[in-house]
Amino acid sequence: MRPFKTIAAGASPGPLFPLLFVFIWSTGFIVARLVAPHAEPLTFLMLRYALSIAVFTALAVSARAPWPSGLRAWLNAAVAGVLMQAMYLGGVFWSVRHGLPASIAALVGGLQPLLTAVLAWRLLGERVSPRRWLGIVAGLVGAMLVLAPRAAAASAPLVPVGICLAGMAALTLGTIWQKRAAGSADLRTNAAVQFIAAAAVTAPFAYGLEHRGFDLSLAAVAGLLWSVLGLSVGAISLLLLLIRRGAVAGVASLFFLVPPVTALLAFAAFGEHLAPLQLAGMALAAIGVGLASLG
Repeated sequence: MRPFKTIAAGASPGPLFPLLFVFIWSTGFIVARLVAPHAEPLTFLMLRYALSIAVFTALAVSARAPWPSGLRAWLNAAVAGVLMQAMYLGGVFWSVRHGLPASIAALVGGLQPLLTAVLAWRLLGERVSPRRWLGIVAGLVGAMLVLAPRAAAASAPLVPVGICLAGMAALTLGTIWQKRAAGSADLRTNAAVQFIAAAAVTAPFAYGLEHRGFDLSLAAVAGLLWSVLGLSVGAISLLLLLIRRGAVAGVASLFFLVPPVTALLAFAAFGEHLAPLQLAGMALAAIGVGLASLG
């Protein structure tokens, strides 16, 4: 628990934190693929939100962490939760369940740093240097090269693509909102409120559109546990800390490393082949992230 205590206390992120975030975040696409045959997407997310609320609330109570003070602070955390959790995760999981290949979903996510850089300049006044722009473009090209062989062979249903795009835009707006309105909040209580808001928004859709399907298979249960402990507690905490300590355009550039890492994980988990073009794309994406982080 020491690493999480360091994160929760708001300590400056070490050099390994961004890499750890990328690795954990990349497993989300593997989880989406793993659980798709075993659980309806919104039902799965409702279970994830409920367990995440319990974990973050327990951590906050045990540490006597301060909860948001006043209605505005609660609303700020809630808005970030709806955007970053309900809309983004709901969009990705729903799209994968309804026929969007995980490779296409990851490629759509690769557009997020570009949108973040533009909106951060307009909404936060963050200056994006030429070197950071060069890194963003290089990272995008690298991510596209990694996914090109798989994306070319995959069909992309129109509605799931649109839903996934909306989720990507929501994550972009959520990170900007978090930086602007809730950047100094305690990470434990802020995350708890985010997941409460996400559950409140997702529940009507889960109960109105789905049949609460969750088959209790090993894949479904393991995917749920990792989604809570690895993704919700680990990755979201790291993301909130990185947003607090850095420019959102620089943080967003880390998402260019997600497709390469996802491809490596898919190779390890499912035996998916890696072509030389994909390996070159991984190297270019890493160079792009390095340039954007230094910008």
